[in-house]
Amino acid sequence: MAKFAFFFSYSPETWNRMVLKPSDRTAAVRTMLEAQDARLEALYYMFGGHDGIVIFDAPDSRAAAAISLAVTASGAFDRHETRELITPDELVGVLEKAGLPLQAYVRPGD
Repeated sequence: MAKFAFFFSYSPETWNRMVLKPSDRTAAVRTMLEAQDARLEALYYMFGGHDGIVIFDAPDSRAAAAISLAVTASGAFDRHETRELITPDELVGVLEKAGLPLQAYVRPGD
């Protein structure tokens, strides 16, 4: 499974609904993720450029894309972005793979 971070910002209407009827959204998030065979690791709210973050495991990037599209279709969010997370061990493999094309690449002007 791949690990993803989903940053989100609620719409003003969603915040209004939540203030009028406070609830823990964890179960709703978990259910939505499980519909794509994904697993919730964490849900946090925060201050700053986004209202919160969901960290989850998904079978692949298509499942993560489907989750992102479902969130968009809900209309509850002003904006969101999904990022695949790479562990330090995985980064070593990525760097090794990057070496081959880097050696073959000719920079403009060279």
